[in-house]
Amino acid sequence: MNARVPVDAPELDFDTPALRRHRRIRALKDRLASGMIGIGGISVIVAVLLICVYLIYEVLPLFERASIRPWQTGQQLSSAYVLADVKGSPLYITTEEQAEIGMEVTDTGEVVFFNAASGKIVQRHALPLPANTHITSFAQPAARGDTFAVGLSDGSALVLRDDYQVTYPNDQRLITPLLSFPFGDTPLQVQSDGQPLNYLALRDSDDALMLVGGHDANLAAVRFDKQTNLLTNEVSLTPTRFSLPQSNHRVQQVLILPGMQWIVAGEENGGLSVFDLRKADKPILSEQLSASKGDITIMTLLLGGQSVLVGDDQGTVSQWFLVRGEKKEWHLQRIRAFSRQGYKVDWIAPEQGRKGFAVAYDDGMVSLYNATAETNSVNRRLFEQSEPLLLGYAPRGNALLTVNSQHQLQLWAVDNEHPEVSWRSLWGKVWYEGYDHPDYIWQSSSAANDFEPKFSLTPLAFGTLKAALYAMLLATPLAICGAIYTAYFMAGGLRRKVKPLIELMEALPTVILGFFAGLFLAPFVEGHLPFIAMALVLIPVGVLLFAFAWAQLPGAIRHRLPEGFDALLLVPLILLLGWLCLSLSEPVELALFGGDARAFLTNQLGIDFDQRNALVVGLAMGFAVIPTIFSITEDAIFGVPRSLTYGSLALGATPWQTLVRVVLPTASPGIFSALMIGLGRAVGETMIVLMATGNTPIMDANIFEGMRTLAANIAVEMPESEVGSSHFRILFLAALVLFAFTFVMNTGAELIRQRLRKKYGSL
Repeated sequence: MNARVPVDAPELDFDTPALRRHRRIRALKDRLASGMIGIGGISVIVAVLLICVYLIYEVLPLFERASIRPWQTGQQLSSAYVLADVKGSPLYITTEEQAEIGMEVTDTGEVVFFNAASGKIVQRHALPLPANTHITSFAQPAARGDTFAVGLSDGSALVLRDDYQVTYPNDQRLITPLLSFPFGDTPLQVQSDGQPLNYLALRDSDDALMLVGGHDANLAAVRFDKQTNLLTNEVSLTPTRFSLPQSNHRVQQVLILPGMQWIVAGEENGGLSVFDLRKADKPILSEQLSASKGDITIMTLLLGGQSVLVGDDQGTVSQWFLVRGEKKEWHLQRIRAFSRQGYKVDWIAPEQGRKGFAVAYDDGMVSLYNATAETNSVNRRLFEQSEPLLLGYAPRGNALLTVNSQHQLQLWAVDNEHPEVSWRSLWGKVWYEGYDHPDYIWQSSSAANDFEPKFSLTPLAFGTLKAALYAMLLATPLAICGAIYTAYFMAGGLRRKVKPLIELMEALPTVILGFFAGLFLAPFVEGHLPFIAMALVLIPVGVLLFAFAWAQLPGAIRHRLPEGFDALLLVPLILLLGWLCLSLSEPVELALFGGDARAFLTNQLGIDFDQRNALVVGLAMGFAVIPTIFSITEDAIFGVPRSLTYGSLALGATPWQTLVRVVLPTASPGIFSALMIGLGRAVGETMIVLMATGNTPIMDANIFEGMRTLAANIAVEMPESEVGSSHFRILFLAALVLFAFTFVMNTGAELIRQRLRKKYGSL
């Protein structure tokens, strides 16, 4: 026999050039992959931070302090000046829109137009006063108005109007002031007894002109109805006199509210008298109020003419407007006050484009206030050597023209871009003009120029949470219970088909869901309210009863269906129960609700119903959130080690006990993450709430009422907002609030998730 020659085992060489090259390439790929992943992660963080920084950059100007400084023309700052050869004391000053041309009316009957920055006189006009008369009072124009009047010593009033013509000769802007007499240069008689007009008020509209004036406690009011000749455009006036009751105290100032149905008189004892002219044949003194403990020094109207500003010698400026009481009667209500104790209010100049005003005190201090926000934007001493006499706000709110007691004028630049923004106006209750009580209101725009913006973010934040709450109430139990069954009880073959199908729902665009919810689901829910109510009760109860009945069947029958495929039996059951509820909807509505469930809710139960409401949003947005919560929860449960499950079962626990006491606690960090991600999705959802709700920014927990969310509000109003305006920046603030809410919520969720993982990680 030949001996077998042992064969040496082949030697493996791991250091061949090919293997070295392979290791180098693999190491390079690893470094590139690590670098790319790191760069990607850092880029995401940087992108999020940049978004946050940009939002803060857009929001910060909202909270900048206002400033007043001398007006600058080129390199030259405006200084104090006296108008040349102008005699008498100024009664009124103002500027045109560009703050280039100023106008002064004096008590000698002279109207002077001048360069507002330098004082160079452009035009002079002597008013055509009747012989042996002189000016005794002045009626200021309403905000955004251009018609004013002077009261005369014979009880008449001369009505004037200023205008400015802008031309561009040789491509240079030229502003030409114009003074006209819209109702003729003959004064209109106000006091029939010929007594002088010590105070005067004017209100002009398209169809009428009203003048109210008088002396001491005697008030006279006359309304002139306008008739315009279509050929000559001449306006003829038909007077109607009102027999006003006499005030109890000497009247110092008087104002006419819009509509010419109410007159407010300020009296020497700090009181206010309100006259009701709604019954023209019988005007009444409707109420008398105490506006101040001291003497009233100045009264004027805010933009819009609804609010009366009353300044006194105690340093307080109070705001009043008409409010409808519980008995539907109107009364003058003190709304808010701005106080600087110890200083007399000399003058109040309301802004012509916003609900702000400037106040001059006897110590030379000028303060800028905003009525809506209740803010004091700036305080600056503009009168150093003498007391203030007059203030005039430029129409754009960017300039102040001042006159002191020595008749020196000066033009000041005002930088006050966002006076209507404050913590109170954004998050607190505000008493707006025309409302019976303070409230949270979002209404950013209107067709009227004298509109009071309402920028409360509270109803938007409430609507965001409301929409998310109802969506989560629907999605959470369905998604989590579905994930538990799919991951723990369902057969593997069926799970591999069901899970991708549910996850595919997430790919459906939310705009399609919103379109479906707005055009089909909302009217369907409105017409089938009994069906919705019965389906929410009968389908879960029916499923539980069917499961109980199935468990009672003999094993020979139940085991014919492969284990884990039991859920297939629920498909026809749910369809059958849904069809049954739909069939019973109309008979139940006829029997219990008189054939109209919506009318029953509104009329019998007092529950308001909007077709596009929170219920529709909950159904549609819940459908959109279910895949997110289901997928993460199912992965978390399915990822629980089988050794834990088998060990629990081996120790005698039932599958249900194992699920509740072992599987769910172990998977709780993942389940909690799923809920937080789903909530974040619901909070940030835009298109569904935009299309499926009425977009009404109201605060009502009623499930049948609509809402407006922060995200939907941004989507609706951002395209129409003026860049750089308060509205524009507040929308960015809403985005920042949404960002901060999501960040805080996710941070808190991560902390809780880590605690749950630490607690149950040792199982």
